[in-house]
This record gives sequence, C-alpha cells and structure tokens, in this order.
Amino acid sequence: MHKNVRYEFLANTTSHDPGQGVLEIANTPILWVLACSVLCVILVQSAIYMRAVRRNAEAADMTQAEVSKAFRAGGVAAIGPSLAVVLVAVALLPLFGTPPVLVRIGLIGSAGTEVASASVAANTAGAELGGHGYDANTFVIALAAMSLSGAGWMIATLILTPIFQRSEATLQKVNPALMTIVPSSALLAAFASLAITEIPKSNVHFVTVLASAAVMGLCLLIAKALNQTWLREWGLGFSILVGLTVAYFAHYSGLNG
Repeated sequence: MHKNVRYEFLANTTSHDPGQGVLEIANTPILWVLACSVLCVILVQSAIYMRAVRRNAEAADMTQAEVSKAFRAGGVAAIGPSLAVVLVAVALLPLFGTPPVLVRIGLIGSAGTEVASASVAANTAGAELGGHGYDANTFVIALAAMSLSGAGWMIATLILTPIFQRSEATLQKVNPALMTIVPSSALLAAFASLAITEIPKSNVHFVTVLASAAVMGLCLLIAKALNQTWLREWGLGFSILVGLTVAYFAHYSGLNG
C-alpha cells in the first residue's frame, strides 16, 4: 500500500520540465526537518567545542584573551571560504532544492565529488542532471547517491580520527617537536596541492593564483613589519577578494586558454 502511494506521488510529480516536480519533493517538510536537525547538531557541537576550549585553555598555557583572539582569527579567516560555499550552494539550489543543499554545505565533504556522484546516478537512470529526463524519480536516485557519497566522508572521519589520535600520542613520546612540524606541514601541503592543480587549467587560473599569493604574502610582510596582528587575520579574506576580482577581469580580457 505504502509503495503504491509513493510511486503514485513520484509519477504525479514527474514532468518533462527538469525543474518541475523535483522542487516539490526537495521542499517536503520531512526534508526540512532533517536539514534543520543537522544544522542544530552542528551548532551544538560548535558550542560544546568552544566551551571546552575555554575551560581547558589554562592547561595549554593560553589566557582567555588569547582564546578570544584565536576564535576571532578563525572566524575572520572563514569569511573567504564561506563565500565560495555560498556560491556553490546557489549553483546547486535549482538541482536539489534548499534542504538538501543546506545539509550538503553543513557537513564535511566535497561539492564536486557529491555532484559527480549525483550526475553518475542520473546518467544510469537515462537522464542528465538538471537537464533532459531529470524528473522526480531521477532526483530521488541522484539525492540518494549524493547522500551516500557524503556519508562516506563522515564514516571515514569517525574511523580514522581515533587512529590518528593514537598516532599523535606515539609521536609526542618519540619527539614532541614533530607535533608542531607535522600538522603545519600537512596543512601547507594540502593548500599547496589545491593551488597547484588550478594553475594548469588556464591563464586565468594562473594569474589568479599568483595575484592571491602575492596579496597574502604582502599582508604577512606588512603585518610583521608594522606589528599589525589584525592584518594576519584578514589576509586570507583580502587575498580571496583580490583573487576573485583578478579572475573576473582576466576572464573578460581574453586571457582564457
């Protein structure tokens, strides 16, 4: 009985118009409840983490003023990447609707990877993601594939985090200095790899990476010379804004290639 009702609902919302019917399912109340629940969990986790940091600051030889400064620096540094997340969310809204996109941007994962998973799932159903044949039935299949792809990131984090914690304890016993070098090196390598993969794509990408790197380096030099710590915090945001501006003008100046 329930299966017949579900199939009848999907059939009624299926349309030759790629956007019709899809958004009706995407904005159903149950998806809104699930999306808001995920966001609430993230807010609660953030509050617990911030409280734990403040309570254990003394053990790390940090004052409450230094903790507030660290939170402020992290918040400012997150502005630039958050703009990129917003742009991705706006692009995904016509394909998946608001609740699925809210869940996607609120969890660990990769928009490119999950959209690719959804695209493959849509192709297996004989449709094109957001194009011909993308109806309510295809949307459900694509959303399931995207959700499973995102779940893989969470499961990997759940399994690997305790393993890394044990490795951290072992490294601290062998050489405490390694725990300062290894995380910094890993973070630097991660960002470097992301930048390097963008450079060969086109002249616009190359110029944008150079401009962003130059602005970030300049901000750090000025901050060090003038002892302006706030400039270190805002350096990432400035470099992203300049990079976006340079990319815009470079694109329309004929540097594509």
